[in-house]
Amino acid sequence: MKGFHQLKWEDRIRLEMLLRQGHSKSEVARQLGVNRSTVYNELRRGSYMHRKRDYLKDEMRYSPEIAQRRCEENLKVRGTQLKIGNDIAYANYLEEKIAKEGYSPEAVLGELKASGKDKEFNTSICVVTLYSYIDKGVFLSLTNKDLPAKRYKKRTYHKVKVQKRVREGDSIEKRPCSVDDRIEFGHWEMDSVIGKLKKGAPKNTLLVLTERKTRYELIFKQKDKTAESVVRTLDALERRWGAELFQKVFRTITVDNGQEFSDCRGIERSYYGQGDRTKLYYCHPFCSYERGSNENNNKMVRRHYPKGTEFDKVSPAELEQVQDWINTYPRRMFKYRNAKDFFWEEVSHLA
Repeated sequence: MKGFHQLKWEDRIRLEMLLRQGHSKSEVARQLGVNRSTVYNELRRGSYMHRKRDYLKDEMRYSPEIAQRRCEENLKVRGTQLKIGNDIAYANYLEEKIAKEGYSPEAVLGELKASGKDKEFNTSICVVTLYSYIDKGVFLSLTNKDLPAKRYKKRTYHKVKVQKRVREGDSIEKRPCSVDDRIEFGHWEMDSVIGKLKKGAPKNTLLVLTERKTRYELIFKQKDKTAESVVRTLDALERRWGAELFQKVFRTITVDNGQEFSDCRGIERSYYGQGDRTKLYYCHPFCSYERGSNENNNKMVRRHYPKGTEFDKVSPAELEQVQDWINTYPRRMFKYRNAKDFFWEEVSHLA
């Protein structure tokens, strides 16, 4: 992905020329070395209604002069409204974090304060003010479309009827209270994120695990959504950690009733054949909130890979980048520290 880049006068002249030559907006973005969204924002900034000589039809056109003038006016307004004078670097930093890196306004401001980076700038604003500026269009390349989806009102949960389990494995009702309270480290939630379904082709899938206490995320690419693939992935994970440490880090795993998690013994038993490596618990049917951390992190995965994504075309390196983005995302519950730091602190205590 191209980084944030504020267009200069020369860029605007070149943009107009490329459009006149019939280049697509994607090609214009490539030649200017910017993100495609930057080109769309620039076209909105410099648009005007052009009346043809025959007076029969008007058309929308782009003017570099209009875009430059509006840009300069915005800079003046932004300097006044944000109370930062010439500290445009602060506004650019906020735009970079939100528009390019996918941070929420709350997260970027919280991280600035928690890390001490806020002292590098001459001013600061609160979350309410930042949302207000985005709504008013104060920023050059940041709009409401760049913001993460707003949270919905917390739903009311009803007591679930106890159901007899048909398959092998224990219900979540038997899970220890220490897991429910998130006091103890090493308890995970596991789920599948489905990719694009092709007729006659494997259901390319992501297997995702979320540690309940730290919210640390693990993402694995699988060729299909089968119990065999899940066991194979966990076997590889156990080999990576080693049998002894795996048992400490992955004490329990909670899953839904999906067919891919039906092999309870295959998931629980150690790859090395020496007893069990973990303990598996099943949620009640249609109760995804019993894996709340998993569901919340799945939303973060979907911000990068919307429904219909062909995971066959996603490389391991790309998945690792998304995993790292989730794990380094500043979280309010941790006073804007991240899951990665907390996870490895917990692991260090196990040694």
